[in-house]
Amino acid sequence: MHFHHFTVDVEEYFQVSAFEARLDRRLWGMMESRVADSVRGLLEMLDRYGARGTFFVLGWLADRKPEIVREIASAGHEIASHGWDHRRVTEQTPERFRQSVRQSKQVLEDISGEPVRGFRAPSFSITPGVEWALDILIEEGYSYDSSLFPIQRPGYGYPAAQRHVHWLTRPAGRLAELPPATLRRWGVNIPAGGGAYFRLFPYGIVRAALREAQEQGVPGTFYIHPWELDPGQPRVRVPWLTRIRHYGGLHRTADRLRRLLAEFRFTAIADTLGSGEPGAAPARHAA
Repeated sequence: MHFHHFTVDVEEYFQVSAFEARLDRRLWGMMESRVADSVRGLLEMLDRYGARGTFFVLGWLADRKPEIVREIASAGHEIASHGWDHRRVTEQTPERFRQSVRQSKQVLEDISGEPVRGFRAPSFSITPGVEWALDILIEEGYSYDSSLFPIQRPGYGYPAAQRHVHWLTRPAGRLAELPPATLRRWGVNIPAGGGAYFRLFPYGIVRAALREAQEQGVPGTFYIHPWELDPGQPRVRVPWLTRIRHYGGLHRTADRLRRLLAEFRFTAIADTLGSGEPGAAPARHAA
């Protein structure tokens, strides 16, 4: 049986990078928290379809709401790091980035009681020119990354990155890389891994990308945010393009997600890497 990766970037609706210019981080503690209910709904959905996933959790959120991390871990899912405060890697010095990934890893491990092996950069912000971040991840004890999005778009993307699970050889050592799913058409990588692309693009694009990965015998990596299952979230006054990207399609996310979970089998990244080789059969489900 072929498994894909189901991943979740656990953050509040007000912590997205697109809102940074409107919502100072100093205001976060005063905002209405809605992530717990969305995570619980997602956990129920995954349980219903027999899916297991990897939850990339912000250290800031885990520190304030450790019960969310415990609930995710208790439900049998993998806990990974999304950094500390959703600050783009491109906006951090190497020293600050090291502190972020070290602190978040420690907090998440203390709460869950399990080792944290994986990292995903906020807004996939390990881009050309900041590869030093990969070395810091290795030095801080991470064994895989899911930040190199092989697409070309403003703000993020690593166009030259490989499209499927692979090993990166760095000066600091070796790191498994698990890029979000893309669909190759007309010589271009079409983003099909989740997020706004899942809500706004035709469902068939995501399905075609996962089927293509399946035909090639490799897992595709899908991602979603808890706030994408919360169409009733408070609205933030933002420019029209940001408004479309963040709020567009929220009302249909749950139905699309149920359709996806019914059509494909999903597991956590740690299960795929259990054998030590990217793309190998998931260890947890091996015969």
